[in-house]
Amino acid sequence: MKFTISKESFLDAIQQVQHVVSARTTLAILSNVLLRAKDGHLELTTTDLDVGVTCGVPADVKEAGATTLPARRLATIVRELPAEEVEVSVDEKNVASIRSGPSYFKVLGLTSEEFPALPHFDEAREFKLEQSVLKDCLRKTAYAISTDETRYVLNGILFSFKDNNLTMVATDGRRLAMVEHEFEFPQSHDSDIIVPTKAVNELGRLLSDQGEVTIRVSHNQVGFDLGDCLLISKLIDGNYPNYRQVIPTETKERIPIEREAFLRAISRVSLLASDKSNSVKFQFSPGNVEIVASSPDIGEARETLAINYKGVPITIAFNPEFTMAPLRNLSVDEVHLHLIDEISPGVLRSGSTFLYVLMPMRVNS
Repeated sequence: MKFTISKESFLDAIQQVQHVVSARTTLAILSNVLLRAKDGHLELTTTDLDVGVTCGVPADVKEAGATTLPARRLATIVRELPAEEVEVSVDEKNVASIRSGPSYFKVLGLTSEEFPALPHFDEAREFKLEQSVLKDCLRKTAYAISTDETRYVLNGILFSFKDNNLTMVATDGRRLAMVEHEFEFPQSHDSDIIVPTKAVNELGRLLSDQGEVTIRVSHNQVGFDLGDCLLISKLIDGNYPNYRQVIPTETKERIPIEREAFLRAISRVSLLASDKSNSVKFQFSPGNVEIVASSPDIGEARETLAINYKGVPITIAFNPEFTMAPLRNLSVDEVHLHLIDEISPGVLRSGSTFLYVLMPMRVNS
């Protein structure tokens, strides 16, 4: 195998696939990236047997072929190369010679035949979406994924395809983020799948603001085809809990809030939240909200924000980090906070497509 490629496109391609490679792996081949060169094209593939990524990039291929090289080491070498052009040749023993300007590296690889094949999607349900839409939906939900491995069905995002609507949900039991998007697909394609955290993170990295993504779903795998990159992942096996149950159906107070100002105020006040309780109090009264954090061994912080509120005084406490997470990931100027009382969940809404349910914390008077 022999090809010449620009350093920049080679490095971009390696960086797009290398995150999948586990730092600790029992199989040596899983530390490697599969390189396949043919027809003016270099294809790079990595996998950890649960998630796999393939990316293609143009290259001047002089001899077609395939090999596998240590992914992280290759990325480090290419990053440091001195010239804009890189020449790679691989002999029959999978020894790669990498030349760039005055630099020369010899890297020992493993045969491509040992590399696990990525699954095919022959009879899959197929959905087409704008990449920018999926990227936005992931940004609005991924932060609420549970990290508690004992509740493994929550270690990912639910993609629910029903009635020409995609609903994406993430929850860790203390908060829930949900976003909806309308688009057309056959009724026979209705399905619920849970995409694991690692695949969600990789997908967030690969998606761009242009182009389309084709989602293919089989009984235990999902593929996201972005044109020049393909991400394939095993699905989480299990039933996602009934998330609709935790969304309050009634609202007593609907409070419009300027997102950026609210976020900054919570961020400042939370500097003095106690590590033990890790809560911030919100005291709503006509015309304003006072945000308070106090800790017996540190001190107290208060900030008052003018808001359009005409209801009865209400005091409710939330985890500051959980309150700020959706505010950071939304781009609208105004959000609406829906409250019932001090002990019921609060609901943050943006338009008709996004909502965030947040469990309150005990208020110490």
